[in-house]
Amino acid sequence: MSRTNVKKLLTSTELVGQDVLVKGWVRTKRGNKFVSFIAVNDGSTINNIQVVADAEKFPEESLKEVTTGACIAVTGKLVESQGKGQTVEIQAEKVEVLGTADVETYPLQKKGHSLEFLREIAHLRPRTNTFGAVLRMRHAMTFAVHKFFNDRGFFNVHTPIITGSDAEGAGQMFRVTTLDPINPPKTETGEVDYSQDFFGKNTNLTVSGQLEGEVAAMALGQIYTFGPTFRAENSNTSRHLAEFWMIEPEVAFNELTDNMDLAEEFLQYLVTYALENCADDLQFLNDMYDKELLNRLHFVVNNKFERVTYTDAVEILKNAKKAKFEYPVEWGTDLQSEHERYLVEKHFNKPVILINYPKDIKAFYMKLNDDGKTVRAMDVLFPGIGEIIGGSEREESYEKLMTRVKEMGIHEEQVWWYLELRKFGTAPHSGFGLGFERLMLFVTGMGNIRDVIPFPRFPKSAEF
Repeated sequence: MSRTNVKKLLTSTELVGQDVLVKGWVRTKRGNKFVSFIAVNDGSTINNIQVVADAEKFPEESLKEVTTGACIAVTGKLVESQGKGQTVEIQAEKVEVLGTADVETYPLQKKGHSLEFLREIAHLRPRTNTFGAVLRMRHAMTFAVHKFFNDRGFFNVHTPIITGSDAEGAGQMFRVTTLDPINPPKTETGEVDYSQDFFGKNTNLTVSGQLEGEVAAMALGQIYTFGPTFRAENSNTSRHLAEFWMIEPEVAFNELTDNMDLAEEFLQYLVTYALENCADDLQFLNDMYDKELLNRLHFVVNNKFERVTYTDAVEILKNAKKAKFEYPVEWGTDLQSEHERYLVEKHFNKPVILINYPKDIKAFYMKLNDDGKTVRAMDVLFPGIGEIIGGSEREESYEKLMTRVKEMGIHEEQVWWYLELRKFGTAPHSGFGLGFERLMLFVTGMGNIRDVIPFPRFPKSAEF
């Protein structure tokens, strides 16, 4: 007999009355001298299936190894359940223990566990309801990202993880080297001689695939990247990781308005997909962690995003008499999460797209506006999280881009190929970046970014 997963057993009415085989991990076992009730979960759904083992067929001694955490295979008849909480259950005919779990040492016994403790056992936390839900939703969002772009004619491009340039001065970078860390070769001036390194130059782990994505967009029209990125910032916060995943679409001929339209459509699509395909997991997370989760998701889907300039936003914040901000606001300062959330949650009461930021607080490649002071940047702001997307129309003028490179002290030899794109058939183009874990924080309602990725990497932690 072939195995049927728990999700199908709980939802397929045609299987009722038939003999079935289920395999999974024991969540709980309870009972009395007449019958044992075993809750089994195989990861296919947040819901368990109840296995009923009559004492006549299964004396207590025969089930002694059926403990929380053990892996079992159960053969029996799927029948309508008489108890509350489930529609069907399995009347067991055969129970085989595939792998035992010692009750004295298995850490996931039936009690509450803190999220901090579960991070210490990341190899086991996917078996909890919480992380099973998060990982299923992570898959659903990954699939939705690819489906969204594929259905709209985008091409997925794999950009390099090892790079010789810092895409935007986005932060400290992890160095990639094969040189002896204690006694590396030196130049005559006493500096590390990277010409003797594996790649013959100083290389790092990428902070973004954007620049290479622009290369592809200038040939394929509309592309997106979806890959790991790395920041060596010593940030021990609930919103930062050293290794995370980024989604970065880039579209030739798109200007800033087109970019905003794409970002709004993309985010509303992803949230709608979660609501339609992850209902059980969302309900669990809403009930257990964030009572406003479902309301916030519907808030994003049901409201058209407000579009406002940075300059107007600063005036709104400066005139917000009742708001007490930790960080002062002046034109030219980078807005903090508290400012972004005020605009979304208090002032406009809808998602917000801020545009036209001061050039001095944005990256070199953003297109300069006619005022000479601002660039065609955009940030999408969400309730509860602040910025979720950052993007811009890119500067397509070689002369203007060269001026910005020099103003910001960027080494021209590192980005010569990027500059050369503007020499040969330059075109207007735009794109943005969505941090996948930021999206996961929003759609799951989890409070710490370390809990929406299977194996978080952060300062002083590279376990598992």
